[in-house]
Amino acid sequence: MPRWLPRAMVLALALVACFQLGSWAFHQLTGLLINILIAFFLALAIEPAVSWLASFGMRRGLATGLVFLIVMSVSAGFVALLGSMLAGQIIDIVEDFPKYVDSVISWANTTFHTELSRVDIQDSLLRSDWLRKYVQNSATGVLDVSAQVLGGLFQLLTVTLFAFYFAADGPRLRRALCSVLPPARQTEVLRAWGIAVNKTGGYLYSRGLMALVSGLAHYVLLEFLEVDYAPVLAVWVGLVSQFIPTIGTYLAGALPMLIAFTVNPWYALWVLVFVVIYQQFENYVLQPKLTAKTVDIHPAVAFGSVVAGTALLGAVGALIAIPAIATLQAFLGAYVKRYDVTDDPRVLGRHERVSGALLKRVRRLVRRLVRGGADEPPPARDDAPRPSA
Repeated sequence: MPRWLPRAMVLALALVACFQLGSWAFHQLTGLLINILIAFFLALAIEPAVSWLASFGMRRGLATGLVFLIVMSVSAGFVALLGSMLAGQIIDIVEDFPKYVDSVISWANTTFHTELSRVDIQDSLLRSDWLRKYVQNSATGVLDVSAQVLGGLFQLLTVTLFAFYFAADGPRLRRALCSVLPPARQTEVLRAWGIAVNKTGGYLYSRGLMALVSGLAHYVLLEFLEVDYAPVLAVWVGLVSQFIPTIGTYLAGALPMLIAFTVNPWYALWVLVFVVIYQQFENYVLQPKLTAKTVDIHPAVAFGSVVAGTALLGAVGALIAIPAIATLQAFLGAYVKRYDVTDDPRVLGRHERVSGALLKRVRRLVRRLVRGGADEPPPARDDAPRPSA
């Protein structure tokens, strides 16, 4: 046996063990790493506001706490208003549920010539095995829901804590990161950090403006239709439609449609039509103007980034995909060298060349018809020899 073989075998086994240990640790810490990633993007988003407050002489820790207090107060107020609205609507639906059931039963009896009654349906439901199993599963699922709520609160606390430290100690973190890099690398890191702050803050700024415009537009519609809780529903539509990519518009419009349906079924149809029309206005008029200077990426790239982020990190990836891609695009645009494009006709595409040649033939034919069919000398070819001077 060669002398190097045992040593190589031990080294290979040690590498496999280290890989297995690293893979196990990564899978165990995936939740923590995702929380840190969310906190980092949240810190980048509030960095401009914290720096603006710090420019007036306020300490960064106090400025960060003030920004977090404002954000949490607004979020808590919105959740409280939305919860009270939903609770009131659920109570109204429960109180009017017998009327809905009677109307459905009368419609079924009239249409299908049946003899159903609400008492018989209630007795059959109370004696059914399906209802008993559903109640048992609901009783056991209360503990699971409670555990999920506690886990969500702990995750929110973790994200808030890391985001606070990232924003409050931003200069110290950048200084510590640059201290282990040569001067040339330090410039690149600081430039990338600045691009990330601008793009993430610009993304939230543009989304906030579009949420404000969307909320005002839907508030005017809901007030015109005299739908209850119009301000809360308008805020709901503005936030959900802008900060949940791809499907946010449909999720946002579902709740106002449901509330409008309780007032008048035709109102739900009007809300649906308005949501579809406003979405087209936002996609083709409002969004290109607001995101031209903040997050200027192609719609196909944005959609692909959202799909990729959802596949990798779920809902979190969908939220941070667009600012991440915008940051990467801006960073590459700052370092990738670009050249002037030649005037080759092939750059315009084959359709442009064919249409240009066809247009020349049509013009030549029109001139012949105007001149009474007289023969016209053939056009000079570009590659024909020319007389010398």
